[in-house]
Amino acid sequence: MQKRCGSRLLNIAALTLASLALTACAASMPAANVTRFHNAPITPVTTGTISITSPAESSEGTVLEYGTYAAAVRRELQRVGYTETASGATSSEYVARISVQQSRISADGGRSPVSVGVGGSTGSYGSGIGLGIGIDLSGKPKDRIGTELSVRISRRADNQAVWEGRSWIEAKDGSPGSQPALAASKLAEALFKDFPGESGTTITVP
Repeated sequence: MQKRCGSRLLNIAALTLASLALTACAASMPAANVTRFHNAPITPVTTGTISITSPAESSEGTVLEYGTYAAAVRRELQRVGYTETASGATSSEYVARISVQQSRISADGGRSPVSVGVGGSTGSYGSGIGLGIGIDLSGKPKDRIGTELSVRISRRADNQAVWEGRSWIEAKDGSPGSQPALAASKLAEALFKDFPGESGTTITVP
């Protein structure tokens, strides 16, 4: 009996420590900057069935990383009311195209790719719905990792963009914010916060 109690206490302690570690990581995540575009005041953004496109050609490592971001976006799409169709299905009402880009920002503001961008370009940002905005991703005076998640939702019938957005964070190399699993969740949650969000305005999500 004492053995069982001891084992149970150890399990509880391990779970508590794991929970505290996750809380600490979440607390140390940098704020995300988010910009969305849509014409909801004129044409409401409606939900329905959706399929998520996958990168055509990428290395094994970038495919795995892309999968982390795609899973985070998938959760958010379901949360706001979309229903995902089977992979490769061509009968969905909407198509979601995901792009992930990562770069190192040096002390002098120079940028260099950290990993190959996956998912391809979501298109000329804002062009599909007649809007545009300049985004300044200049770095701070220390080496940081910048990660940007872009999602474009289009109607399958006419390939017209109905909603698109970008979220990005900058974090010290090696910190929680530079790790794909944590960055993906943060960026996807921030991107779909209060969906569809205010169009053409950049907000900061803590």
